[in-house]
Amino acid sequence: MIACIVIPGFELRAALRERPRLQVEPAALAPEPGSEALLGPVTAAAETAGVRPGMRLGEALAMCPSLQLVDPDPAAAEEAWEQIVRRLEDAGFSVESAALGCAYFETRGVERLYGGLEPALRRALKAVGPGWDVRVGSAKRRFAALAAANVARSGQVLVVSDEQAREFLAPLPLTLLPLEAGRRDELRELGITKVGELAGLPGGAVAERLGPDGRRAWSLARGGSNRRVRGRKPAAELLETLEFPEAVGNELTLRRSLGVLLDRLLARPERGGRALRKLALSARLVGGGSWRRTVTLRDATAELVRLRAALGPKLLDLPAPVVALTLEVLVLAESVGSQLELVQPEGAELRTHLREGLRQVSAGTGSGSVCTVVEVAPWSRLPEQRALLVPRDD
Repeated sequence: MIACIVIPGFELRAALRERPRLQVEPAALAPEPGSEALLGPVTAAAETAGVRPGMRLGEALAMCPSLQLVDPDPAAAEEAWEQIVRRLEDAGFSVESAALGCAYFETRGVERLYGGLEPALRRALKAVGPGWDVRVGSAKRRFAALAAANVARSGQVLVVSDEQAREFLAPLPLTLLPLEAGRRDELRELGITKVGELAGLPGGAVAERLGPDGRRAWSLARGGSNRRVRGRKPAAELLETLEFPEAVGNELTLRRSLGVLLDRLLARPERGGRALRKLALSARLVGGGSWRRTVTLRDATAELVRLRAALGPKLLDLPAPVVALTLEVLVLAESVGSQLELVQPEGAELRTHLREGLRQVSAGTGSGSVCTVVEVAPWSRLPEQRALLVPRDD
Protein backbone atom coordinates (compact mmCIF):
# COMPACT_ATOMS: atom_id res chain seq x y z
CA MET A 1 0.00 0.00 0.00
CA ILE A 2 1.03 3.60 -0.62
CA ALA A 3 0.50 6.06 2.24
CA CYS A 4 0.28 9.84 1.99
CA ILE A 5 0.77 12.32 4.81
CA VAL A 6 -0.82 15.76 4.43
CA ILE A 7 -0.51 18.77 6.73
CA PRO A 8 -2.93 21.49 5.50
CA GLY A 9 -1.52 25.01 5.50
CA PHE A 10 1.93 23.81 6.50
CA GLU A 11 3.73 27.08 5.71
CA LEU A 12 1.32 29.03 7.94
CA ARG A 13 1.59 26.49 10.77
CA ALA A 14 5.38 26.66 10.62
CA ALA A 15 5.33 30.47 10.73
CA LEU A 16 2.93 30.44 13.72
CA ARG A 17 4.97 28.10 15.90
CA GLU A 18 6.65 31.13 17.45
CA ARG A 19 3.26 32.89 17.78
CA PRO A 20 0.81 30.22 18.98
CA ARG A 21 -1.74 32.85 20.06
CA LEU A 22 -2.59 33.59 16.43
CA GLN A 23 -3.56 29.96 15.75
CA VAL A 24 -7.01 30.60 17.28
CA GLU A 25 -7.48 34.05 15.72
CA PRO A 26 -8.26 35.14 12.13
CA ALA A 27 -4.85 35.04 10.45
CA ALA A 28 -3.45 34.34 7.01
CA LEU A 29 -0.06 33.99 5.37
CA ALA A 30 0.83 37.28 3.71
CA PRO A 31 1.85 37.37 0.02
CA GLU A 32 5.53 37.09 -0.85
CA PRO A 33 7.21 40.50 -1.38
CA GLY A 34 6.98 41.50 -5.03
CA SER A 35 4.36 38.86 -5.86
CA GLU A 36 0.65 39.18 -6.59
CA ALA A 37 -1.42 40.24 -3.56
CA LEU A 38 -3.03 36.85 -2.95
CA LEU A 39 -3.35 35.27 0.47
CA GLY A 40 -1.73 31.98 1.38
CA PRO A 41 -3.14 29.43 3.85
CA VAL A 42 -5.56 30.74 6.51
CA THR A 43 -6.50 29.67 10.03
CA ALA A 44 -9.81 28.04 10.92
CA ALA A 45 -11.06 31.30 12.49
CA ALA A 46 -10.31 33.22 9.28
CA GLU A 47 -12.06 30.55 7.21
CA THR A 48 -15.12 30.86 9.45
CA ALA A 49 -15.12 34.61 8.74
CA GLY A 50 -15.25 33.92 4.99
CA VAL A 51 -11.56 34.31 4.13
CA ARG A 52 -10.20 31.70 1.70
CA PRO A 53 -6.68 30.86 0.48
CA GLY A 54 -5.94 32.60 -2.82
CA MET A 55 -8.29 35.51 -2.05
CA ARG A 56 -7.09 39.00 -2.90
CA LEU A 57 -5.69 40.92 0.05
CA GLY A 58 -8.07 43.89 -0.24
CA GLU A 59 -11.13 41.65 -0.50
CA ALA A 60 -10.06 39.62 2.54
CA LEU A 61 -9.46 42.71 4.71
CA ALA A 62 -12.83 44.14 3.68
CA MET A 63 -14.53 40.89 4.64
CA CYS A 64 -12.60 40.44 7.91
CA PRO A 65 -11.09 43.72 9.23
CA SER A 66 -9.52 41.90 12.20
CA LEU A 67 -7.52 39.60 9.90
CA GLN A 68 -3.84 39.46 10.90
CA LEU A 69 -1.19 38.91 8.25
CA VAL A 70 1.72 36.61 9.04
CA ASP A 71 5.01 37.20 7.25
CA PRO A 72 6.19 34.17 5.23
CA ASP A 73 9.00 32.23 6.89
CA PRO A 74 10.24 29.80 4.21
CA ALA A 75 13.45 28.97 6.09
CA ALA A 76 11.51 27.91 9.19
CA ALA A 77 9.09 25.90 7.04
CA GLU A 78 11.94 24.07 5.28
CA GLU A 79 13.64 23.33 8.60
CA ALA A 80 10.43 22.07 10.22
CA TRP A 81 9.58 19.87 7.24
CA GLU A 82 13.09 18.42 7.16
CA GLN A 83 12.76 17.49 10.84
CA ILE A 84 9.42 15.78 10.17
CA VAL A 85 10.82 13.80 7.21
CA ARG A 86 13.82 12.70 9.26
CA ARG A 87 11.59 11.53 12.11
CA LEU A 88 9.62 9.45 9.61
CA GLU A 89 12.86 8.01 8.23
CA ASP A 90 14.05 7.23 11.75
CA ALA A 91 10.79 5.27 12.23
CA GLY A 92 11.70 3.09 9.24
CA PHE A 93 9.73 4.74 6.41
CA SER A 94 11.34 5.49 3.05
CA VAL A 95 9.87 8.93 2.35
CA GLU A 96 9.34 10.72 -0.95
CA SER A 97 8.70 14.41 -0.25
CA ALA A 98 6.26 15.83 -2.81
CA ALA A 99 5.99 19.34 -1.33
CA LEU A 100 6.07 21.10 2.00
CA GLY A 101 3.38 19.38 4.05
CA CYS A 102 2.90 16.41 1.68
CA ALA A 103 4.90 13.17 1.53
CA TYR A 104 4.46 9.59 0.32
CA PHE A 105 5.86 6.30 1.61
CA GLU A 106 5.20 2.60 1.10
CA THR A 107 4.06 0.45 4.02
CA ARG A 108 4.98 -2.95 2.60
CA GLY A 109 8.40 -3.00 4.26
CA VAL A 110 7.22 -1.90 7.72
CA GLU A 111 3.86 -3.67 8.16
CA ARG A 112 5.54 -6.70 9.72
CA LEU A 113 7.62 -4.43 11.93
CA TYR A 114 4.59 -2.70 13.47
CA GLY A 115 2.04 -5.50 13.22
CA GLY A 116 -0.12 -4.48 10.27
CA LEU A 117 -1.11 -1.60 8.04
CA GLU A 118 -3.03 0.58 10.49
CA PRO A 119 -0.44 0.24 13.32
CA ALA A 120 2.23 1.31 10.81
CA LEU A 121 0.19 4.35 9.80
CA ARG A 122 -0.41 5.20 13.47
CA ARG A 123 3.35 5.03 14.00
CA ALA A 124 3.79 7.52 11.15
CA LEU A 125 1.28 9.86 12.81
CA LYS A 126 3.21 9.63 16.05
CA ALA A 127 6.51 10.29 14.25
CA VAL A 128 5.21 13.57 12.80
CA GLY A 129 4.50 14.86 16.29
CA PRO A 130 1.71 16.91 17.90
CA GLY A 131 0.51 20.34 16.84
CA TRP A 132 0.61 19.80 13.07
CA ASP A 133 -2.99 18.71 12.34
CA VAL A 134 -1.67 15.80 10.27
CA ARG A 135 -3.86 13.42 8.22
CA VAL A 136 -2.87 10.07 6.70
CA GLY A 137 -4.45 8.27 3.76
CA SER A 138 -3.51 4.93 2.24
CA ALA A 139 -4.44 3.18 -1.01
CA LYS A 140 -2.97 1.08 -3.80
CA ARG A 141 -2.46 4.17 -5.99
CA ARG A 142 -0.82 7.50 -5.23
CA PHE A 143 -3.67 9.83 -6.14
CA ALA A 144 -6.19 7.76 -4.20
CA ALA A 145 -3.88 7.93 -1.17
CA LEU A 146 -3.57 11.72 -1.59
CA ALA A 147 -7.36 12.08 -1.84
CA ALA A 148 -7.85 9.92 1.25
CA ALA A 149 -5.41 12.07 3.21
CA ASN A 150 -7.23 15.25 2.16
CA VAL A 151 -10.61 13.79 3.14
CA ALA A 152 -9.43 12.40 6.49
CA ARG A 153 -9.96 14.38 9.68
CA SER A 154 -7.15 15.64 11.88
CA GLY A 155 -5.24 12.72 13.38
CA GLN A 156 -7.27 10.17 11.40
CA VAL A 157 -6.00 7.26 9.32
CA LEU A 158 -8.15 6.53 6.24
CA VAL A 159 -7.52 3.39 4.18
CA VAL A 160 -9.14 2.96 0.74
CA SER A 161 -9.03 -0.42 -0.97
CA ASP A 162 -8.41 -0.66 -4.70
CA GLU A 163 -11.94 -1.98 -5.26
CA GLN A 164 -13.45 1.06 -3.52
CA ALA A 165 -11.13 3.66 -5.09
CA ARG A 166 -13.36 4.67 -8.03
CA GLU A 167 -16.43 4.90 -5.80
CA PHE A 168 -14.47 6.84 -3.17
CA LEU A 169 -13.10 9.37 -5.68
CA ALA A 170 -16.39 9.95 -7.52
CA PRO A 171 -18.03 12.54 -5.17
CA LEU A 172 -14.82 14.51 -4.48
CA PRO A 173 -14.40 18.04 -5.92
CA LEU A 174 -12.21 18.83 -8.93
CA THR A 175 -9.91 20.97 -6.76
CA LEU A 176 -8.01 17.80 -5.85
CA LEU A 177 -6.87 17.39 -9.46
CA PRO A 178 -3.80 19.25 -10.80
CA LEU A 179 -5.73 21.48 -13.20
CA GLU A 180 -5.31 25.16 -13.99
CA ALA A 181 -8.07 27.45 -12.79
CA GLY A 182 -9.11 28.18 -16.38
CA ARG A 183 -9.47 24.49 -17.21
CA ARG A 184 -11.43 23.92 -14.01
CA ASP A 185 -13.78 26.80 -14.87
CA GLU A 186 -14.20 25.35 -18.36
CA LEU A 187 -15.26 22.01 -16.89
CA ARG A 188 -17.61 23.77 -14.48
CA GLU A 189 -19.30 25.53 -17.39
CA LEU A 190 -19.85 22.11 -18.94
CA GLY A 191 -21.54 20.96 -15.72
CA ILE A 192 -18.62 18.85 -14.47
CA THR A 193 -17.83 19.59 -10.82
CA LYS A 194 -16.94 16.15 -9.39
CA VAL A 195 -14.05 13.78 -9.98
CA GLY A 196 -16.43 10.97 -10.90
CA GLU A 197 -18.10 13.08 -13.58
CA LEU A 198 -14.74 13.71 -15.24
CA ALA A 199 -13.80 10.01 -14.97
CA GLY A 200 -17.01 9.08 -16.81
CA LEU A 201 -16.06 11.03 -19.94
CA PRO A 202 -14.25 9.40 -22.90
CA GLY A 203 -10.49 9.84 -22.53
CA GLY A 204 -10.00 10.85 -26.17
CA ALA A 205 -12.59 13.63 -25.91
CA VAL A 206 -10.98 14.97 -22.72
CA ALA A 207 -7.52 14.97 -24.33
CA GLU A 208 -8.86 16.75 -27.42
CA ARG A 209 -10.64 19.45 -25.40
CA LEU A 210 -8.23 19.99 -22.49
CA GLY A 211 -4.89 18.79 -23.86
CA PRO A 212 -2.23 16.74 -22.02
CA ASP A 213 -3.06 18.26 -18.59
CA GLY A 214 -6.70 17.31 -19.00
CA ARG A 215 -5.76 13.79 -20.07
CA ARG A 216 -3.57 13.43 -16.98
CA ALA A 217 -6.36 14.74 -14.74
CA TRP A 218 -8.77 12.26 -16.37
CA SER A 219 -6.32 9.43 -15.67
CA LEU A 220 -6.02 10.50 -12.03
CA ALA A 221 -9.80 10.72 -11.71
CA ARG A 222 -9.94 7.04 -12.70
CA GLY A 223 -7.46 6.12 -9.96
CA GLY A 224 -4.13 7.19 -11.43
CA SER A 225 -1.00 5.12 -11.85
CA ASN A 226 0.33 2.69 -9.29
CA ARG A 227 4.00 3.54 -9.70
CA ARG A 228 6.11 2.90 -6.66
CA VAL A 229 7.30 5.50 -4.20
CA ARG A 230 10.95 6.46 -4.64
CA GLY A 231 12.49 7.34 -1.28
CA ARG A 232 14.84 10.29 -1.19
CA LYS A 233 18.58 10.04 -0.85
CA PRO A 234 20.10 10.91 2.56
CA ALA A 235 20.52 14.64 3.10
CA ALA A 236 24.03 16.12 3.03
CA GLU A 237 23.61 17.82 6.46
CA LEU A 238 26.20 20.54 5.75
CA LEU A 239 25.15 23.95 7.07
CA GLU A 240 26.87 27.15 8.18
CA THR A 241 25.27 30.24 9.76
CA LEU A 242 26.64 33.74 10.29
CA GLU A 243 24.80 36.01 12.76
CA PHE A 244 25.30 39.78 12.69
CA PRO A 245 25.38 42.04 15.76
CA GLU A 246 23.01 44.41 13.95
CA ALA A 247 20.90 44.32 10.81
CA VAL A 248 22.87 44.31 7.54
CA GLY A 249 21.54 45.51 4.21
CA ASN A 250 24.74 46.51 2.44
CA GLU A 251 25.40 44.34 -0.62
CA LEU A 252 29.18 44.40 -0.23
CA THR A 253 28.95 43.21 3.38
CA LEU A 254 26.53 40.47 2.41
CA ARG A 255 28.77 39.27 -0.42
CA ARG A 256 31.76 39.12 1.94
CA SER A 257 29.64 37.21 4.46
CA LEU A 258 28.69 34.77 1.70
CA GLY A 259 32.39 34.26 0.98
CA VAL A 260 33.01 33.44 4.64
CA LEU A 261 30.19 30.88 4.65
CA LEU A 262 31.55 29.26 1.47
CA ASP A 263 35.04 29.03 2.98
CA ARG A 264 33.62 27.34 6.06
CA LEU A 265 31.55 24.85 4.05
CA LEU A 266 34.39 23.89 1.74
CA ALA A 267 36.62 23.31 4.76
CA ARG A 268 34.17 20.91 6.44
CA PRO A 269 35.64 17.37 6.66
CA GLU A 270 32.16 15.85 6.19
CA ARG A 271 32.25 16.97 2.57
CA GLY A 272 34.89 14.33 1.84
CA GLY A 273 36.32 16.29 -1.08
CA ARG A 274 33.10 16.01 -3.09
CA ALA A 275 31.79 18.88 -5.20
CA LEU A 276 28.55 20.73 -4.45
CA ARG A 277 25.50 20.10 -6.64
CA LYS A 278 22.64 22.00 -4.95
CA LEU A 279 22.73 24.71 -2.26
CA ALA A 280 20.20 26.79 -0.31
CA LEU A 281 20.84 30.36 0.79
CA SER A 282 18.52 31.67 3.52
CA ALA A 283 18.34 34.71 5.77
CA ARG A 284 16.47 35.82 8.88
CA LEU A 285 14.97 39.24 8.22
CA VAL A 286 15.09 42.13 10.65
CA GLY A 287 11.32 42.71 10.72
CA GLY A 288 10.47 39.04 11.26
CA GLY A 289 10.08 36.17 8.84
CA SER A 290 12.77 34.77 6.59
CA TRP A 291 13.94 34.50 2.98
CA ARG A 292 15.24 31.44 1.11
CA ARG A 293 16.54 30.66 -2.38
CA THR A 294 17.91 27.40 -3.80
CA VAL A 295 20.53 27.09 -6.53
CA THR A 296 21.19 23.95 -8.59
CA LEU A 297 24.53 24.01 -10.38
CA ARG A 298 24.74 22.71 -13.93
CA ASP A 299 28.19 21.27 -13.20
CA ALA A 300 28.93 20.21 -9.63
CA THR A 301 31.90 22.20 -8.37
CA ALA A 302 33.92 23.10 -5.30
CA GLU A 303 35.57 26.16 -6.88
CA LEU A 304 35.04 29.22 -4.71
CA VAL A 305 34.85 31.65 -7.66
CA ARG A 306 32.13 29.71 -9.46
CA LEU A 307 30.10 29.26 -6.27
CA ARG A 308 30.26 32.98 -5.55
CA ALA A 309 29.16 33.76 -9.09
CA ALA A 310 26.16 31.43 -8.76
CA LEU A 311 25.03 32.53 -5.29
CA GLY A 312 25.99 36.21 -5.23
CA PRO A 313 23.16 37.50 -7.49
CA LYS A 314 20.58 35.88 -5.22
CA LEU A 315 21.43 38.43 -2.52
CA LEU A 316 19.83 41.12 -4.69
CA ASP A 317 16.43 39.49 -4.04
CA LEU A 318 16.55 40.17 -0.30
CA PRO A 319 13.41 42.15 0.64
CA ALA A 320 14.86 43.65 3.87
CA PRO A 321 18.06 43.85 5.97
CA VAL A 322 19.09 40.59 7.56
CA VAL A 323 20.25 39.60 11.05
CA ALA A 324 21.54 36.14 10.09
CA LEU A 325 22.71 34.46 6.87
CA THR A 326 22.72 30.68 6.37
CA LEU A 327 24.21 28.54 3.61
CA GLU A 328 23.24 24.87 3.35
CA VAL A 329 24.41 22.10 1.02
CA LEU A 330 21.40 20.08 -0.13
CA VAL A 331 23.02 17.69 -2.63
CA LEU A 332 26.65 16.62 -3.04
CA ALA A 333 28.19 15.10 -6.15
CA GLU A 334 28.36 11.31 -6.22
CA SER A 335 32.14 11.08 -6.75
CA VAL A 336 35.22 12.96 -5.61
CA GLY A 337 36.67 13.55 -9.08
CA SER A 338 36.46 12.48 -12.71
CA GLN A 339 38.81 10.14 -14.54
CA LEU A 340 40.08 11.77 -17.76
CA GLU A 341 40.90 9.85 -20.93
CA LEU A 342 43.79 10.45 -23.29
CA VAL A 343 41.56 10.10 -26.37
CA GLN A 344 37.83 10.37 -25.92
CA PRO A 345 35.54 8.38 -28.23
CA GLU A 346 33.24 10.29 -30.55
CA GLY A 347 30.21 11.71 -28.77
CA ALA A 348 31.59 11.12 -25.26
CA GLU A 349 31.77 14.83 -24.42
CA LEU A 350 28.18 15.37 -25.56
CA ARG A 351 26.98 12.42 -23.47
CA THR A 352 28.87 13.76 -20.46
CA HIS A 353 27.21 17.18 -20.78
CA LEU A 354 23.82 15.52 -21.23
CA ARG A 355 24.34 13.37 -18.13
CA GLU A 356 25.35 16.40 -16.07
CA GLY A 357 22.29 18.28 -17.31
CA LEU A 358 20.02 15.40 -16.29
CA ARG A 359 21.62 15.30 -12.85
CA GLN A 360 21.06 19.04 -12.46
CA VAL A 361 17.37 18.67 -13.33
CA SER A 362 17.03 15.70 -10.98
CA ALA A 363 18.72 17.57 -8.14
CA GLY A 364 16.50 20.60 -8.69
CA THR A 365 13.14 18.87 -9.08
CA GLY A 366 13.49 15.69 -7.06
CA SER A 367 13.83 11.96 -7.59
CA GLY A 368 11.84 10.52 -10.49
CA SER A 369 11.53 13.82 -12.36
CA VAL A 370 13.80 12.71 -15.24
CA CYS A 371 12.12 10.10 -17.43
CA THR A 372 12.91 8.02 -20.50
CA VAL A 373 10.38 7.47 -23.29
CA VAL A 374 9.81 3.72 -23.85
CA GLU A 375 7.66 2.57 -26.77
CA VAL A 376 5.04 0.00 -25.75
CA ALA A 377 2.36 0.20 -28.45
CA PRO A 378 3.65 2.10 -31.50
CA TRP A 379 0.67 0.83 -33.53
CA SER A 380 -1.89 2.57 -31.31
CA ARG A 381 -4.03 5.35 -32.78
CA LEU A 382 -3.88 7.26 -29.49
CA PRO A 383 -0.55 9.11 -29.04
CA GLU A 384 -0.77 8.78 -25.23
CA GLN A 385 -0.79 4.96 -25.49
CA ARG A 386 2.17 4.57 -27.84
CA ALA A 387 4.84 5.16 -25.20
CA LEU A 388 5.39 5.29 -21.45
CA LEU A 389 7.52 7.61 -19.34
CA VAL A 390 9.87 5.53 -17.16
CA PRO A 391 11.75 7.41 -14.37
CA ARG A 392 15.53 7.29 -14.51
CA ASP A 393 17.96 8.53 -11.85
CA ASP A 394 21.32 7.56 -13.35
